[in-house]
Amino acid sequence: MPAQRRRRNPQPLDQESAVPVDLPEDQALPILQSAEVIGSNRIPWGSNYTFLVGLDAGPDRYLRAIYKPRDGERPLHDFPRGSLYKREYAAYLLGRSIGWPNVPLTLIRVGPYGIGSMQLYVDFDPEVTYFELIDDRADEFQRFAVFDLLANNADRKAGHCLMNADGRLWSIDHGLTFNSSFKLRTVMVEFWGQPISDPIVSDLESLLLRLESGQEPAPELQELLAENEMAALLARLRAILEKRALPRLDPYLNVPWPWV
Repeated sequence: MPAQRRRRNPQPLDQESAVPVDLPEDQALPILQSAEVIGSNRIPWGSNYTFLVGLDAGPDRYLRAIYKPRDGERPLHDFPRGSLYKREYAAYLLGRSIGWPNVPLTLIRVGPYGIGSMQLYVDFDPEVTYFELIDDRADEFQRFAVFDLLANNADRKAGHCLMNADGRLWSIDHGLTFNSSFKLRTVMVEFWGQPISDPIVSDLESLLLRLESGQEPAPELQELLAENEMAALLARLRAILEKRALPRLDPYLNVPWPWV
């Protein structure tokens, strides 16, 4: 875990003197890990402090990332205090281990306001959300829905499903995940009660074997999550494989607000 030291507060992002660059993950990773934050704009919506930051990517260039500091998290009665940034990273590890959904490259590091999650920014059209995409991308979104059930996502809004310029779907905002109690809240009501496809089941069976044998991502997840949360994750995975269907939920309890 990175040392919890702070750096100077960055200036607002200056897009006149420098330009953002989009890099493949292998090139973005070292910048995301250790490059200086040279600019920062707070994203105003949401209850927790979230920043769009620029990371020094060379002369007159910066890499965009989403930074969520631990100390900007609003205390919640049902999640351990100061743990949401770890859940963002745990969701990334879980998604990459299964192979879906696409979660942007995420890591934990020290930023201007202390330790937090740092996630590679995905350039997207904010007017295009789950509601605009579901009719044509249902097979892909079933993976989102199953992932949310597995990760126990308490806040799957339509705006947490992004499509980039290449048409690739991305899943973001996973801070409210991995609670040991059932917390699923989602706008993906189309999938409630639906059977889970065989390819998804096969991927989950492989995941269970890896987790039970202590292979990746089990060791890192055990460091990020409490013991009872890790046990609950395994229990949900086994239940999904036994039932092979998404549950029928209560629209008065299991849909987040606002929807987007």
